[in-house]
Amino acid sequence: MTKEWFTASDLAGLPGVPGTSRGINKAAEREEWQWQRRAKGKGREYHLNSLPTKTQAACLVNDSQSPDTLSGTPALLSGPNQSTPGTSISEAAPASEVVSFSYDRDNLWAHYDRKSEKQKEAAKEKLMLLNAVMRLVDNGTGMVDSFKAVGLAHGKSWRTIQGWYHGTSGRPGIKHYERTDWLAALVPGYVGRTATAELSEEAWEFFKADYLRLEAPAATACYYRLERAAKEHGWTIPVLRTLERRLQHIPRTIRVLRREGEEGLRRLYPAQQRTVQDLHALQWINGDGYQHNVFVEWPNGGIDRPKTWFWQDVYSRKLLAYRVDLSENTDSIRLSFGDVVETFGISEEVTIDNTRAAANKWMTGRVKNRYRFKVKEDDPLGLIPTLCGRDAVHWTSVFKGKGHGQAKPIERAFGIGGIGEVVDKHPAFEGAYTGNNPNAKPENYGSKAIPIEKFLKILQEEVTAWNAKPGRRTEMCNGVMSFDQAFNASYVNAPIRKATAEQRRLWLLSAESIKVRNDGTVKLSAGSAVGKGHNRYHNHELLDHAGQKIVVRFDPEDLHGTVYAYTLDGRYLCDCECIEATGFGNTDAARSFNRERQRFVKATKLAAKAETRMTAMQVADQLPQVEQAETPNPKVVRPLRPEPKLGRPVPQPVISEAQAADIASFQTNFSKPAEVVSTGTDAPSRYERWSNLDRRLHEGNQLSDVDQKFWAQYQKGDEYRSMKAIYTDFDLKAEA
Repeated sequence: MTKEWFTASDLAGLPGVPGTSRGINKAAEREEWQWQRRAKGKGREYHLNSLPTKTQAACLVNDSQSPDTLSGTPALLSGPNQSTPGTSISEAAPASEVVSFSYDRDNLWAHYDRKSEKQKEAAKEKLMLLNAVMRLVDNGTGMVDSFKAVGLAHGKSWRTIQGWYHGTSGRPGIKHYERTDWLAALVPGYVGRTATAELSEEAWEFFKADYLRLEAPAATACYYRLERAAKEHGWTIPVLRTLERRLQHIPRTIRVLRREGEEGLRRLYPAQQRTVQDLHALQWINGDGYQHNVFVEWPNGGIDRPKTWFWQDVYSRKLLAYRVDLSENTDSIRLSFGDVVETFGISEEVTIDNTRAAANKWMTGRVKNRYRFKVKEDDPLGLIPTLCGRDAVHWTSVFKGKGHGQAKPIERAFGIGGIGEVVDKHPAFEGAYTGNNPNAKPENYGSKAIPIEKFLKILQEEVTAWNAKPGRRTEMCNGVMSFDQAFNASYVNAPIRKATAEQRRLWLLSAESIKVRNDGTVKLSAGSAVGKGHNRYHNHELLDHAGQKIVVRFDPEDLHGTVYAYTLDGRYLCDCECIEATGFGNTDAARSFNRERQRFVKATKLAAKAETRMTAMQVADQLPQVEQAETPNPKVVRPLRPEPKLGRPVPQPVISEAQAADIASFQTNFSKPAEVVSTGTDAPSRYERWSNLDRRLHEGNQLSDVDQKFWAQYQKGDEYRSMKAIYTDFDLKAEA
């Protein structure tokens, strides 16, 4: 709040009043200043409005220099006449001037926030002087006199202060702003928008529809099309700069969505920051493949770029293992994962892409949410869920067919300054570097190819140096340690699971899902791709799994060796030996086969005898005696009527004359017995009956309904066709 009462000592030395307290008291009595007794101490204090104008200006300026005022508190910004922004009681701005100017308050204060502290302090000083002017005006001093008084008291040109209020050419005065926005308006550089360019609504919609689309056309091209359309339809359009400024008022999220799509909009959302402090070394690993930009000569003479599958520890970011091949395939992923398990141990969590190579059923079989594959119940349990657990596999998210690289820390090892920089551009590979895209080919492109042995040697050296480089700026290295140091510091105290000798077969051998045959054999298709045919393998323990699918693990380089049978859920069954085909006339092989079969039968008999210790008679003797059930007495008895004895006349019923006449008439009309046709009980009889019926039909005779039905149905069955073939082959004829 502005100070209103001043003592004589406060006023001494100010312009317009004597320089001593005694002189001020005399001037106050002479000019009848408004006064009151001091609340504390003796003497009088005089009201601001009764002082001379110059003195009032000096008092207001001195009061405005207090810390609260200079900091821009509401006491400084508030003032009278808030109902009419930017005006005073003595002098209001013309209505035409106010209407012709408009401004955006948010943009105004945003412009103020972007300015330096020095510019903000200058604006506060201007506001202090203008507030003093407005107070003098509100106290009844004229506008010009107020400017002059404040300028004189502060040593500032009063016309400069007047220019801040009324404005100058090209810059509006603060009288056009809300009183609460004066501080922001006094910062240099903000002009505001003095007029709005005319723009037809149809033209604006035309320009937005053309500019805001996924093809992302240039604004100049859109404006050129707008000019042609405006000329045709009579639209009014401003210059391109005005339209571009209007586009900025459309939220950036909408502009990015319409011009860059959903993927561009997703990039505007802040990335998730994840910490690994709650993990330990080897607890969580992630893997991905990297295509090297180096021409390599392979053992078969071909020249191509190699692709390496890397496994990385999430906690320390150390590269744990890798395998190099022509492409990203199941074998390179399986063997490199085996290298991690054999060298360091079994991880608890694994993150990989949902690609066809990484998410194959041999690595991730029966894992839920395998988006690129259908999860089948008869799929074998994959290598990762077998060793690490069914819930150990984590897929990177896929959006519109594209993977989300930020979900895997190993992607950062493939970026700028990563493996490609230290390996692909190694001085030993001079002339073999291809560039990371078709437009970045070096001038010596394709001049040399590196032997695969040399490439593997350099790769091993650089991966070792990559892990040993100190000062890594990761969460665990903290700009001091290397990946190796961060990994080792946690690994020595971490609970690590090691693989057994039996588990090593899971990653050292290839696998194939096969159905067991009824004779306990399985047939691998692995050799057919290289022209070696289908090998058969046998173990009598597989007889209990006949008709079921199992997983057979084998060494692709030794298809005639031993293979290992597992259930689909990863339980070991047995070893199986290869059964080789023998020559048709090889009697030695036949005798050997018979001996093995006899041994099998004999061993099975002995096992069966040992399995059942009781004979069938012993089983019968162990059965309890069954007691005969008691028959209850019947409650209803039917009387017995004995047959008449021989020689004794049977009593005849008494027949009336009418009944006797009916019996005689029946015997006369129905004396001929009914003809009974046998259908036959065997196939020849039924066929001969059909032949007779068929002959009668061809002769024009009428058949009964029963015969007609038999004739039609019989010739539709298999018996008719077989009997007809027999009678035709042996030239037999059906009896009439």
